[in-house]
Amino acid sequence: MTRSTATLGIAVETWPLAGRFTISRGSKTEARVVVVTIEADGVRGHGECVPYARYGESIESVTAQIEAERAALERAPDRAALQRRMKPGAARNAVDCALWDLEAKRTGRRVWEIAGLPAPKPLETAYTLSLGSTGEMGAAARAAADRPLLKLKLSGPGDLERVRAVREGAPKARLVVDANEAWTPAIFTELSPALRELRVELIEQPLPAGADEALASLPHPVPVCADESCHDRAGLKGLVGRYDAVNIKLDKTGGLTEALAMVAAAQEAGLAIMVGCMVGTSLSMAPALLAGQSARWVDLDGPLLLAKDRVPGLAYHGSRVDPPPAALWG
Repeated sequence: MTRSTATLGIAVETWPLAGRFTISRGSKTEARVVVVTIEADGVRGHGECVPYARYGESIESVTAQIEAERAALERAPDRAALQRRMKPGAARNAVDCALWDLEAKRTGRRVWEIAGLPAPKPLETAYTLSLGSTGEMGAAARAAADRPLLKLKLSGPGDLERVRAVREGAPKARLVVDANEAWTPAIFTELSPALRELRVELIEQPLPAGADEALASLPHPVPVCADESCHDRAGLKGLVGRYDAVNIKLDKTGGLTEALAMVAAAQEAGLAIMVGCMVGTSLSMAPALLAGQSARWVDLDGPLLLAKDRVPGLAYHGSRVDPPPAALWG
């Protein structure tokens, strides 16, 4: 990118959810996001991130990290230099994606052209069922039975009954389950064969990150995907043998730049790919759609969980989502 003077803007936004969203670690009723704007040559690039407490992030810490980059970004808005200066995480994600968007607007080219990628195609996203009682999750499955891929949030006790209720409520749907680190090796060993019988095709992060070494010696009747254990390329080597797949999220990798590199590295390592998201708006999902073009599972349903999305946003047709319009991003 040609170096020039730029102006950095940082904003915090709150987006109410359509209902309460619950996982094993707790519940939320709103999504709080940080939006970065970088303006140069009369055009503005935008990027969004979702700070995640599980990774030691907060709105305050992320905005402080971005603010610390103000002088460097306003002097020379450069993606390659950003990768060297900032660590992976939500703060770098917002800035990295804003820089991609800025370059697209300054050059009149779409991001995928700049990245040397084929034009993106519509993708089929999972739709997430919040953790609840057996009855609640069965009812949610019946309401979403026409969606081709459902992702179930689980927590340990009662999980097999929850999955059975969902399978009964949505007999034709593909199923992915996500324990968010809530299981033990004993629970994993007990549930995995039964989940295979229920046609579950992926188990996401069953054991706590940092305590998942047992996965290397346990049978995997259902493939296992790393989420909390997987951040950027630096950690990929340690996942081989424990996991069959990795969940690549831009808020973990620190942006689209590292996410695209991680897709290639994961493929080379023989790991299947899921591209996922935190709960955010279409501005968070748009860059991830490019990484998702090579994914076996796509979980970019954040806007579907909101009471309303930003305008313009991504176009969702049931569970199919179209590539981002230029007016949104890229």
